[in-house]
Amino acid sequence: MVWPIAEVARMSGVTARTLRHYDEIGLLPPAGTGSNGHRCYGEGELLRLQQILVLRALGLGLPEIGRILASQVDEVEALRGHHRRLLAERDRIDALAATVSRTITELEDSRKDGGPMTAINRPENLFEGVRPSQYRDSLRDFPGLAGDIDRHTSTMSEEQIEAGHRERTAQMIRLAELLVAGVPAEAGPVQAEIEAQHRALTGLRAVSAEEYRAIGRSCVENEQWCAAYEAIAPGLAVYQRDAIEAYVSTRLS
Repeated sequence: MVWPIAEVARMSGVTARTLRHYDEIGLLPPAGTGSNGHRCYGEGELLRLQQILVLRALGLGLPEIGRILASQVDEVEALRGHHRRLLAERDRIDALAATVSRTITELEDSRKDGGPMTAINRPENLFEGVRPSQYRDSLRDFPGLAGDIDRHTSTMSEEQIEAGHRERTAQMIRLAELLVAGVPAEAGPVQAEIEAQHRALTGLRAVSAEEYRAIGRSCVENEQWCAAYEAIAPGLAVYQRDAIEAYVSTRLS
């Protein structure tokens, strides 16, 4: 049995335009074309589309998905691998939800009694379930940089990727501490953290002053990224944006 592209789009929630794009880049060729010239898909293609959508939901880019699918030998084993990833992501989301809930409670308590937040006294508590690499969704407006990140991480081992996660988390903790301590965004300690972030980006590709400034604005303007920052510490998104703006103005202009 085969299904026309319009029916596949309806069933999957993926637009026909996206399905055509997947065909054009070799990610999901159709089973064939109907007498009207429209693409049609069989059971195998539907299963492949399911895998693509699962991997997209896990935050993988299309080039990486293509490499994963090309390397698959056994479909059932591949699905087991995707299932393990989904369970790990579920656990991460559960941990993140618990972290945010705890932060809300501590914020409310600190406002009542005027005391400090326990989570900021032990800032690692803020980051259970949070991986700053997940904020890369904000780079959807910077496809060139996002592509370079995909290519860079595809050459790294799991240990190297995990080490990168830990370092980015440590950077976010330090920035949150500086915010809570009342250090101005343009002050030396904050600018040192922003310089480290800028070096990491320019290690992947050249980033112009205006592009870096635009990335800073995305910390506030991109809803998903802003929410992630605010879950860590209220005001952190604006703090990061302002710190990048100060860095561009004084170091890159």
